[in-house]
Parts: sequence; C-alpha cells; structure tokens
Amino acid sequence: MAEIFYKPTGAWAADFIPFYKDGRFRLFYLQDWRNIPEHGEGTPWYQISTDDLVHFEEHGEMLARGTKDEQDLYVFTGSVIEELGQSQGRLASKQSHGDSKQSHRDSKQYHIFYTGHNPYFRAQGKPEQGVMHAVSDDLLTWRKIPEDTFYAPQALGVQAVAYEMHDWRDPFVFWNPDAGEYWMLLAARSKSGPSRRRGCTALCASRDLKHWEVRDPLYAPGLYYTHECPDLFKMGEWWYLVFSEFSERLVTRYRMARSLSGPWLTPPDDQFDGRAFYAAKTTSDGSRRYLFGWNPTREGNKDYGSWHWGGNLVVHEINQRPDGTLSVCVPEAVDRAFGIPTPATLQPGLGTCTATSNGIRLDGTGTFACAVGSVMPEQCRIDAEIVVSDAARFAGIMLRVSDDLEKAYYIRIEPSRNRLVFDMWPRPGDVPFMPELERPLVALTPSARGTALSPDQAVLPGHHAYKLQVYVEGTVCVVYVNGEVAMSTRLYNLPQGKWGVFVEDGVAEFHHVQHTM
Repeated sequence: MAEIFYKPTGAWAADFIPFYKDGRFRLFYLQDWRNIPEHGEGTPWYQISTDDLVHFEEHGEMLARGTKDEQDLYVFTGSVIEELGQSQGRLASKQSHGDSKQSHRDSKQYHIFYTGHNPYFRAQGKPEQGVMHAVSDDLLTWRKIPEDTFYAPQALGVQAVAYEMHDWRDPFVFWNPDAGEYWMLLAARSKSGPSRRRGCTALCASRDLKHWEVRDPLYAPGLYYTHECPDLFKMGEWWYLVFSEFSERLVTRYRMARSLSGPWLTPPDDQFDGRAFYAAKTTSDGSRRYLFGWNPTREGNKDYGSWHWGGNLVVHEINQRPDGTLSVCVPEAVDRAFGIPTPATLQPGLGTCTATSNGIRLDGTGTFACAVGSVMPEQCRIDAEIVVSDAARFAGIMLRVSDDLEKAYYIRIEPSRNRLVFDMWPRPGDVPFMPELERPLVALTPSARGTALSPDQAVLPGHHAYKLQVYVEGTVCVVYVNGEVAMSTRLYNLPQGKWGVFVEDGVAEFHHVQHTM
C-alpha cells in the first residue's frame, strides 16, 4: 500500500509549499534532519511530486542552505510562482498601467521567493530574516539571486511603515490582475502595541519581480504574535486569507472577504484542524483545492511529549459552504488508497450490546459500554455512523485497545458540548483530554444530513448523528467528522491493539461500521 502521510527517509518535513503544474502537484518542503553533528545546521528546500497525493516521487534538494555568514543558513518558507508571459496578458496589463518600456518574454520562468533566516545575525545587529529570490526554467534546477534580497523597512532605515526588523518571512507571491502587478504577502510584526498582538500580514507590490514596494499591511487585527505562512486564494465570490499562528493556539486559521481591500471576516470556526496540523498552504488542480500541512512528532516519541517542529505530510480537501465558510474532508485519492472498507464484526466488551439490522446498539446508561473489533495493523481505516442521544455523555471510536480494555485511545464525541476531542487512558495527571486536540461539531439532522449518512439512517428527536472516518498510518492518525471537520493527532504510547466503539452514560447506535485492516 502507498505511503499516505509522507516523510523523507531519515529526516522530517515541515512547511510544504505546493505548486500545481501539468497535472502534477509539486510539493517543496523544508527538510530537517534534527541532527546537527551529522548533517550540519540549517534547513534546505527539497521537492517531491505526485499526481494522486499518495504516491510520491522524490526530486532531492532544490535550494541549498547557506553558511553561518550568509542570510539563508536556514532556507525557510516561501512560495513558487510562474512568471506571466505576453501570451497570458501581462504585457497588455503593463501597458494599460503606463509601463510599456520593459520587454517581456513568452518563455516561462519560475520564481521562488523564500525566507533567508540566520539566527546569528541578530547579535551582529543585522536582520535575522530577509526575503530572497531564486529562478528556474524547469522547476528542478534553481539559481539564487542574492542581490534581490530585501528586508523589513525598519532594517533599511525607512520609517514610513514601522515593522520589526527580525520578523520578515514566508513570502507568498501572486499576480493581481486588477492591480496589474504582483503582490507579496509576508508574515511580519508591527512595532507598536502589546508584544504578543503585533502580528500582521504585510503587503509588498512589484511590476518586475525584482523591485518591491512596501505598503500598508493587508491584514493587521492586533490578535496574534505573528501570521506565519500566509496564503491567499479566491473561491466563488470570496477571497480567503490563510495563516498559522502560535500565540492563542498553534493552528492554521483563515479569514474571508468579498474584496482584497477587506473587511476580513472571522468565521465561527476559523480553524481547519487542531494543534497537530500546522503551517498549511493551499493549491488547486483546477477543479479542487487542497490544503497541505504537517502533522508534528512529539518529544521522545511519547504521548504528551512536547510537539516538535516538522513531521509528516497531511492533506485535506477544502470545500465551500453556501454561506462562504470553509470545511475540509478527506481527499478522494487518500480515501481510495486505504482500500474499500468491508463490514466489521464487533464482539461485546462491557455493558449491554445488542445487534441491530445494520450495526450495534450500546446501552451504557449510568456506566460505560463498548464493543471490540479486530487487531489494528500499521495502516488502516475505520468508518462508523453514530446516533447518540443528547443525554449521553460521550460516544465514539476506540483505537489500539488492550485485551483487558484497560488501555485505549478515544476519539470522543461530546453531544452536550458539540465538540470532538482526542483522549487516552492511561493519561498523566487530571487532564480531561489531550490539550488543544478538540474541534467544534455540528450534528447532522434528518433535514441537513445530505449524503453524509446512509439513506436508511433514522435520527429521532433528541438524538444527534455523526459520521466518523479514521485513517491511521504508523503513529499518524487523522479523523474526519461529517465530511466537514478534521482533527489530526499522533499515537505513540500504545503501538498496537484492537479497535472498537463505545458510549458512556447513555445510549448510542453504531450503523454501517466498516474497516480496512
């Protein structure tokens, strides 16, 4: 079976930079060996490509890291863009804006704008970060242009826009046809306000991809420490600004607006996933848009260990609701890669278990009830449709359950709180579930369930319905609920065991329970 959640051999991946060309996703990423004595300091850019999001071809190093005396000791996040030629209307746009002197070629050239980061420069009074430039004719061989490097205005003595000099990173470049120029979004920080609320999405503009004019920020809400890895796209009538922040929560968020001039609105649920999915950026294949992020590893390969920077690739597909808000689901190719699910056989565990025409009913009124399936292999998929009364406390799916039912991971739906959480037992201290691994939910009803539930599924008054899809590969676990909500996590302490379903202090029915093992 294919490797679904990619990572490089002997290393880890972070900050995927997606670019779609000629029917293929080209995924540039930051490679980290986490071993300075053997591999040296710094992070280069590598590239993989895929046409189905599950089979990956490795292309090796794209942008080499510099030395301790160069700006790009760490080649940090940026973007890839194909320069527009005359045949694509760039010259006409230029002329319409009064600039007809510069010649333009029809032959394609690709550009990478990236962050050059050198932590040693701060002590020398130099900017720690700068925007750098590289070009290619084939997306495989890249030439750096160090003379095009530019810094936050404060670093150059320009006072019109007051930005902190050491935060000037993650350039996202796109052609703005309305303005007739290229725009660049940056993760930056203003020099005023409370320190942890100075984050903003800076804006620069250029006619030639070499000279950049710094303008007022595109988005500066005064909420977060910074807006990392900015990304922008339009879907229908809405523009979407995507960024990651690490002050309130370490998550990828989005804003929406009818115009690039704003106002940028915050949707009720502005996250795509939880704590274990970060620095996500998007691209489209022309018909569908995908979100590429990474699932971090944990310190010591232990549950509750500190989260690392970098890990495995996780891809979500983005969908637009009628009101313009966004949701995510499993990409069709990823779903197919796990195989066709088959009906599962569940054995009674605890509490009262009753077979139904299309599943099992668990009665855990005043107690805990569960049923257990087969042993989980390294790579597997589990599907279940759950109907639970609003009086029930919890219900969901168990992973890697021990034979004595003492140990397990719990993908737990809490109807009264309309949320999904990730839990396990045993766990340290008195925490009720894994911190930051929670997602808001809206239960499906007979009138709004669409195609998420099977046609024969009955949802009675006072009950809630949920469709769960769980994908596991090694220590990576990704959960989708109702084809709209995602939650990624890691599974370390319990390397093996069975799977099952459960309910606590209430009654739940599990319909069309299926798996691929």
